[in-house]
Amino acid sequence: MNAAKLTAAHRSLPFGTKVLVTNKRNGKSVIVRINDRGPFIRGRVIDVSKAAAQNIGMVSSGTAQVCYQIVADSKKVAGKGMKDVDG
Repeated sequence: MNAAKLTAAHRSLPFGTKVLVTNKRNGKSVIVRINDRGPFIRGRVIDVSKAAAQNIGMVSSGTAQVCYQIVADSKKVAGKGMKDVDG
């Protein structure tokens, strides 16, 4: 994963999928592209790059509770709602 790009790792989402990740503590959001597999730590479902973490204000804490949703190319959100996750 390139730390300078807005990317993330997810265990099952297809590579290239764009995902809106929102920090539940401060409401900040970022759109990332899935380009890696992981995380492989129990209780974690998405691992964002350092650049993405900076955008949503979670660099100092290292982890944060986030919501994520898949974003279609036309900027419309796919699915019925946001999924609560620890990330």
